[in-house]
Parts: sequence; C-alpha cells; structure tokens
Amino acid sequence: MTAQVAHDSLLLQDALSHFPAGVVALSATVNGERQVMVASSFSVGVSYEPSLVLFSVQKSSSTWPMIKEAPLIGVSVMGEDHNPVCRQLASRDKAKRFNGVETVSGERDDLYISGSPLWLTCSIFQEVDAGDHILILLQIEDFEAHSSHMPLVLHRSSMSRLDYL
Repeated sequence: MTAQVAHDSLLLQDALSHFPAGVVALSATVNGERQVMVASSFSVGVSYEPSLVLFSVQKSSSTWPMIKEAPLIGVSVMGEDHNPVCRQLASRDKAKRFNGVETVSGERDDLYISGSPLWLTCSIFQEVDAGDHILILLQIEDFEAHSSHMPLVLHRSSMSRLDYL
C-alpha cells in the first residue's frame, strides 16, 4: 500500500463507509421551534470523567448553529425501526422534518425521538476546529436506556438493524 498525498474525497468517503457507525439525532427546541440534525460521526466513551461523547458537523451546517443555542441537547440513538424517520429528519426540507415523528420534550429545551434505544441529555463541553468540520464534545448530563429497542447502523451507505451473531 502506498501513501497518497492527494485523494478523491468521494472515493475516500466510499472507502470509509466500510466501517459501520451508529446513527443519532441531535435535537432541541430553540425559540419555540424543534430543530434536529442526524449524525453518523457519533462516538461514545470519549471520556468517563467527565462523561463525554463526540460527533462532527460540517462547518457549512445551517442547523448546528441553531441547536447549539439550546441549554441542553437531546441525543437519540436511532432505533432499528427509525430508517424512514432518520431519512426524514435528515432531509433538506426543514419544515417537514418532524411531520408525524413522535418526540419527547425534556425540561430545558432538550428533545428526544420516541423509540430510541438510548437518550443522552448533553451540554456542549468544547468545539474543536477540524478541517471542513467541527468536532463537538458533549458532556452527558443524564441518560435513559431503553433495552427493548435495537440500534440502527449505517454501513456502506445503507441503514440497517444490528444483528447479533
């Protein structure tokens, strides 16, 4: 294998899709309106003291600047039945993202997607510049696990359920 200084970003994106990733919805109510973004760049166990998770967001995102204004952000790990919901929440048509989507509101503008295996209540710990993205470290303030739901997994640009061997 030889190192390449320059590479085609679409080829790299396809190559990296071989690594399965969980999918989360980050959501909050800001100025009376529900806001959501979907991320597959989410990572848990970044730190346990303090309790930190992270995700990355493109600098061109128009949704993240709104969500980060909320005192708390609801992180919903998307469940096996959320494939169509996930696609809808990630759509470019922001006015229709929540149409028919069942949500649960937290006490401080945090918002959660019903049927998720895990809800994390988070605050922003730190933002780190990372090329054309920003790494967002979130501190977990509270959590609620729902073991009856299995997670949704993104692999090779397709979403599917996680099957155990």
